[in-house]
Amino acid sequence: MDKPRIQVDFNEMVQEDLVLLSKSDEVTDSEGNSFVLSEGVEISVYEYNHYDDGTKEYLLADGVAELNDVSENGSWSKAVKWCCRIDEIGIAVKNT
Repeated sequence: MDKPRIQVDFNEMVQEDLVLLSKSDEVTDSEGNSFVLSEGVEISVYEYNHYDDGTKEYLLADGVAELNDVSENGSWSKAVKWCCRIDEIGIAVKNT
């Protein structure tokens, strides 16, 4: 089974390899399927940007879901329950 691909905002990085993911346990993947997050589940995350000059940018990463630790990630992250810990490969950028 392929990993679910979940949209994120990579401007919401709380650590070098940790991005905010979801306010709730249930998320919708890029294909419209509902998916329930749990600690350690493997996922893919992405962001799509389309700029005024016509450039399209895709940011892609793989990682695992982990519960947000507000004491470690700061009070500004308290509205989010889940984060994605990005693997050692990091975030890939593809421009078209």
